[in-house]
Amino acid sequence: MAVSFEKRVLIADVSSKDEGKEVTLAGWWYDSRELGKLRFAVVRDISGEIQVTGFKGETDASVFDTMGKVNRESVVLLKGIVKKAPKAPGGRELAPTSLVVVHGAENPLPIDVSDFSKTELPKRLDTRFLDFHRRKTQAIFKIQHTLLQAFRAHFAGKGFLEMQPPCVISAASEGGADLFKVQYFEKQGCLAQSPQLYKQMLACSVEKVFMVTPVWRAEKHNTVRHINEIRQMDIEAAFENQMSIMKHEEEVLKHMIEEVLKQNAADLALLGVTLKVPQAHYFSYEETIALLKKHKIKIAYGEDLSPEAEKKLGELYPDDMVFVHSWPLSLRAFYLMPKGEDAKAELSEGFDCIYKGLEITSGGQRIHLPTLLLTRLKVKKLNPKDFTDYIESFKYGAPPHAGWSIGLERMTQLVCGLDNIREATMFPRDRDRLTP
Repeated sequence: MAVSFEKRVLIADVSSKDEGKEVTLAGWWYDSRELGKLRFAVVRDISGEIQVTGFKGETDASVFDTMGKVNRESVVLLKGIVKKAPKAPGGRELAPTSLVVVHGAENPLPIDVSDFSKTELPKRLDTRFLDFHRRKTQAIFKIQHTLLQAFRAHFAGKGFLEMQPPCVISAASEGGADLFKVQYFEKQGCLAQSPQLYKQMLACSVEKVFMVTPVWRAEKHNTVRHINEIRQMDIEAAFENQMSIMKHEEEVLKHMIEEVLKQNAADLALLGVTLKVPQAHYFSYEETIALLKKHKIKIAYGEDLSPEAEKKLGELYPDDMVFVHSWPLSLRAFYLMPKGEDAKAELSEGFDCIYKGLEITSGGQRIHLPTLLLTRLKVKKLNPKDFTDYIESFKYGAPPHAGWSIGLERMTQLVCGLDNIREATMFPRDRDRLTP
């Protein structure tokens, strides 16, 4: 049966001004119960929920009868008179005058879609289409949407140009064998590990770029903080070094959290999350090792920070960003600038950002000098022929430049206080999951 949604209003738009008036709503039959001659239901759309109350003998008989037969999560179109109801969600309820089941959901549901669901995450991900009906799942991705839009708005407002890098490339962006090979017509290609090389090319011509792009990592890990297809929020800017580019991240992270606090208060409350605007703390790699040593976390010079070390920094600065800069060059990618543009330098112009006990960013100043770049490629045992276009782009007036990237899913995981990054990923791809 064809139905019209022309006069439909969102539940959140129903206000005290509508009391005594008939409104048209559409959404999902979220819950229902019966108490004597009364039938109660909660109907939900993306904006909120409203109680629907039917009285036997007062409500139209066909409407009252239908209320007792609708399966949970069925799509409904209903009309009703708005009434004041202090104990109902939003302080109002609907006395139904018309109820149409647009599409009935099968019963039983394969997973529990309540906010108190005990369904384990793998089963929820198997039926992700239904898991998106959960208000807590929706809250996560509303927050992710705010983070993403705040990132975009911040850099667009600062004159950065949004770019779209290729996702199929000819060689590894960062070296190493952990990449997905693809057949590209008669050639062998791979899925991009990073937009790194392309954003540098752009920054050396248009000065300031940002992007949101998927990247793929073929590591065979199976942890709660790693997936194999990630969305990155990246920037790259000319005439910047590691210290100035870190300030860009400090500013945008504060802006992103401020926007979540402003726009997603109800979502944070639903998830039970208390969030604060982070402050920034800056330590060199050596200072960080010394700080950790005071707290009985030993990192030998030249070693990466362990998960235990990152967790300790999160405990010491629970709501803040910790920037660890000037890393040993041996731990950084081939394209990171050595201190003083000296190929023999021990330190780099590279940094990491730790937030809530996890690394969310790796970045720094890049090498813009072709000769130095060739030297670093050889040190890393990479073939310069695989990077010919990249090296060529720096031969014709390339300025010093720097950049970084934030993983969208990991950032969402931390902001939402989630135990597993897969909960912060709409359709996760890991070593075991390729569907749905």
